[in-house]
Amino acid sequence: MDALHGLKVLELGQLIAGPFAGKTLADFGADVIKVEPADGGDPLRSWRMLRDGTSVWWEVQSRNKRSVTLDLRTPAGQDAVRALAADADVLIENFKPGTMEGWGLGWDALHALNPKLIMLRISGFGQSGPYAGKPGFGVLGEAMGGLRHLTGEPGRVPVRVGVSIGDTLAALHGVIGVLTALRHREVNGGLGQVIDVALYESVFNVMESLLPEYDAFGAVRGAAGSALPGIAPSNAYRCAGDAWVLVAGNGDSIFRRLMTAIGRADLAADPGLSRNDGRAARAAEIDAAIGAWTATRPIDEVIATLEAANVPVGRIYTIADIARDPQYLARDMIVQTHDTDGRPLKVPGIVPKLADTPGRMRTPAPKLGQHTGEVLGATGWPARET
Repeated sequence: MDALHGLKVLELGQLIAGPFAGKTLADFGADVIKVEPADGGDPLRSWRMLRDGTSVWWEVQSRNKRSVTLDLRTPAGQDAVRALAADADVLIENFKPGTMEGWGLGWDALHALNPKLIMLRISGFGQSGPYAGKPGFGVLGEAMGGLRHLTGEPGRVPVRVGVSIGDTLAALHGVIGVLTALRHREVNGGLGQVIDVALYESVFNVMESLLPEYDAFGAVRGAAGSALPGIAPSNAYRCAGDAWVLVAGNGDSIFRRLMTAIGRADLAADPGLSRNDGRAARAAEIDAAIGAWTATRPIDEVIATLEAANVPVGRIYTIADIARDPQYLARDMIVQTHDTDGRPLKVPGIVPKLADTPGRMRTPAPKLGQHTGEVLGATGWPARET
């Protein structure tokens, strides 16, 4: 039996953050009912690359879900949501704060209807504070959370991470909140509660030592290219043939093995480099030594040599590399499945991997409104689009 079998989730969000949280719960067996507007559905259906009018991203984000079409701006649509929420365990929404209240679907109303309901609310800036009413997308959360200032090359335009990392970080924090609230409800006899997730806070939560270093030393960390400031060596190095290799030799014993492998026994034995603080102060010298060694060797030789010395090393993968990599394949991270129309499609596998109750792909992403009749009919609500 799936780990979340029997968990009823009502997903009202669109695009990335809320639906990614719903996808994660659905992968482990939750019955996720996705509410979409009838006029086009979730905008993600038409984002990025389309196949016969439907995004292949949609096939990943909405697998294992059921689609119901409702107009949440109408009294009938709002009543239908109340009927669904009355029997739900979790409701996910990622609208601008105040939107649900404007529809008569805020926390107070839904909690009175179903005291055990857990409500996950994801927004740009949270449900309170002076910025709560501002619209906020992942890119703003990444900037306000401190991530954008750290990315790219010093003195250049701060670059974004190539995916919507702020949204997915918020979604994963939301899933943590849902599972924690479920534990409290089921084990401690608690009621439902609100989980208030802000995009910028989710990014800020993974910013490691950024704040205490500023508070203790006044340090304002900035972009450092491919290096990791204060931790050495950990960088990208050019190989022969214009390929790039990543080397992480920042453990004390790893550093000694790395220096020995590249013919720099002098650096391996240098007492000033025996700990990370000493290496961080001489990071440029160490990087130059490694770079001089990699520059004259093809990347395969570099990787083979350093792997033989038990030094963490690797190439920078493209999706073409990922799709054929034996480690990905061995761990079922490249899964051959089919879309709603039965056409073959490879999609990412399920993470994390549970030994006894692993997640699985039960159904493909639904067509718009595919399950409206059966879902609303089960609540006693008229089985029609509302």
